[in-house]
Amino acid sequence: MSSSDQRRFTTQLYDQLARLTKGLASPRRLELVDLLAQRERTVEDLARLAAMSVANTSRHLQALRSARLVTVRRAGLHAHYRLADGGVFELWQAVRDLGERRLASMRELVSSHFEDRGALEPVGITELLDRLSAGAAVLVDARPEDEFLAGHIAGALNVPVEELEARLHVLPMDQEVIAYCRGPYCAFADRAVAILRANGYRARRFSLGFPDWRSAGLPVASA
Repeated sequence: MSSSDQRRFTTQLYDQLARLTKGLASPRRLELVDLLAQRERTVEDLARLAAMSVANTSRHLQALRSARLVTVRRAGLHAHYRLADGGVFELWQAVRDLGERRLASMRELVSSHFEDRGALEPVGITELLDRLSAGAAVLVDARPEDEFLAGHIAGALNVPVEELEARLHVLPMDQEVIAYCRGPYCAFADRAVAILRANGYRARRFSLGFPDWRSAGLPVASA
């Protein structure tokens, strides 16, 4: 192979890889990837959750699709988007974790928004596995029901945070309750723990979220 052939190959190779990073090079597209890590969603659903117009959401989704990061399924008048595969979440996860390690401004933002999170005694994956294996805790999925039905940690009970106070009777008082939600920047589990503790429960928060659990190859279930 000549040096010119090698240079051409190298340039084209990195051009291809750059398609992925360009696809994610928008804060709104990163948010859409995070939302799609929970389940397949329509353009309209994503627009509502991300507080964007349908037209703007559609443009961002087309950019993600062009980068082969999402796929689309059409049903009637609606387009349903999902992540292309588990590697897309892992790429987003790597960006998220690198941001926490390298960007002091990001750490400060998270810390100021979740001021009392340390008091929630976050539970990591290893400890959560141990607690569940020993039957020492009840696991509550605080996400909306549609996300739970699409996929959840095996053995979890779905009690959306908006319904928790009305459904406390389904949870035993004599066991610790561990709540989880979409991920480390989702407040559903924080709110659930606050409600549970205010009602006399021993409660803690899973430090990550369902997509992280699934990405680790741990047991999941769906409806």
